Amino acid sequence: MTLFHIFIVAIIQGVTEFLPISSSGHLILLPGLAGMPDQGLMIDVAVHVGTLVAVVIYFWADVRLAILGTPRMLIGRVDTPGPRLALLLLIATIPVIVLGLLLKLSGLQDGLRSVTVIGWTTIIFGLLLYWSDQAGAQEKRTGAWSLRDAVILGFWQAIALIPGTSRSGIVITGSRFLGYQRHDAARISMLMSIPTIAASGLLLAGEAVLDADLAAMRDAAIAAGFAFVAALLALTLMMRLLNRVSFTPYVIYRLGLGLGLLVFAYG
Repeated sequence: MTLFHIFIVAIIQGVTEFLPISSSGHLILLPGLAGMPDQGLMIDVAVHVGTLVAVVIYFWADVRLAILGTPRMLIGRVDTPGPRLALLLLIATIPVIVLGLLLKLSGLQDGLRSVTVIGWTTIIFGLLLYWSDQAGAQEKRTGAWSLRDAVILGFWQAIALIPGTSRSGIVITGSRFLGYQRHDAARISMLMSIPTIAASGLLLAGEAVLDADLAAMRDAAIAAGFAFVAALLALTLMMRLLNRVSFTPYVIYRLGLGLGLLVFAYG
């Protein structure tokens, strides 16, 4: 791969992973619409690693709390914030892992990777994000995250296995419907992304390592670095903007992108 191709893939992944506009949808579209070859599994793993490191660093206080609380959670003691957070993240991750494995084993996942599907999901779930953001109450904070909400948001997150949905966007949508404030909805979405991205990266890495060579490893390291920087900047900017603006700008982008994709698909 050329350095320019690696840079484009990494920037797209880094910027779109945490914004509610679907990173997987953009990466699926890149080879077909830009005339570039598919980036391959190793690069996919690398950019996932880069974005994972970015979100862990940004939310390190929460991540550290969950890590330290995990041993206590494993023995059934969830009476303090650390073990409770670890349990909630575990519960919220189960649906997407189970459904992801079912889609992969059945082969149905490949059938969803089309411009037409991405165009429709980009529009539909963009409108759903707008509805939730306008109709949802702003009364709950992250500290109110309950086992019930974790289960519900886990199923919302599983919908993101449909390309174009946006993992962060669908969790934010579910959180806003549950009444979480915008900033807290985004925070819950980002925390839920950590075990999900880690699980996805491990699944892909098992396949990618078998075909790896020195050149591929070099390209992967470069891609991970670019993705890390882009993700950290995008995440910082979005979290700061949410103190002043709604999710409407992202909805407008999704509608424009979705309409463009449908024109391309049916034209």
